[in-house]
Amino acid sequence: MVLDSPHSGVDYPSDFNHHVDLVALRRAEDTHVEKLYDFAPALGAGWVEALFPRSYLDPNRHLSEIDVSMMDGVWTGPVANDGVFLNKIKIGKGLIWRTTDEQVPIYQRQLSVTEVQARIQNYWQPYHDAVAQAIETAHASHGYNIHINCHSMPSVATSEGMGQSGEVYADFVIGDRDGTTANPALSRLVCQHLEACGYNVAYNYPYKGVELVRRYSNPAKNRHSIQVEINRKLYMNEDTRELIRGSESLKTHLRSLVNLLLQTDPRAL
Repeated sequence: MVLDSPHSGVDYPSDFNHHVDLVALRRAEDTHVEKLYDFAPALGAGWVEALFPRSYLDPNRHLSEIDVSMMDGVWTGPVANDGVFLNKIKIGKGLIWRTTDEQVPIYQRQLSVTEVQARIQNYWQPYHDAVAQAIETAHASHGYNIHINCHSMPSVATSEGMGQSGEVYADFVIGDRDGTTANPALSRLVCQHLEACGYNVAYNYPYKGVELVRRYSNPAKNRHSIQVEINRKLYMNEDTRELIRGSESLKTHLRSLVNLLLQTDPRAL
């Protein structure tokens, strides 16, 4: 079993040079997700987390999700021109974010091609190398692997968020890209366990999973990837970003879920 947290990083690189206020920029973080799962290595699960913020570079994006209008030179790498990859670029949340959730521009400058290339080389690639290696090790040891992609979500949808603006999200959203990144029976097991813990759980709505579960899954070859979105109201004050008392009971339930999955062979489902 391997868990990864691509969006909980809080170490803002010195070369970010963003214009937007840091308080507004931090709303993009999946703050404290790494703390909710800090028990995982001791249980024997692989763990990978990004230390850098997603607004600097989003490791849960395909390399073609590049907004070339943000750069001061010619980009020679791949660029999405249609489909789901293009959608993230349009709303300013591609590989390099253009705007905050509130559509406030992050930069008052053009980025150089060199600095975008450096972000990919120094952040995106090492993160993916670490996830890939952890998954390969797990799969080689057992003949199968379960990959949990760990996220958090606001309690209410924003105008640029997933779902309808103002929509109140479930406690958890479990995503497997409509049954394509994991055995649906495994995803149902996750949903049922969380429901038994007393949570309201949605499946593939409004979050289905993005690049990390897509890239590292192949259910036909016993490679299963599931995205788990946790409603932030369960563990933190969304205004102050401080952990609340309920975070400990949530962590206990997450530990029980990881223990269950460590004992589950998807081939038997």
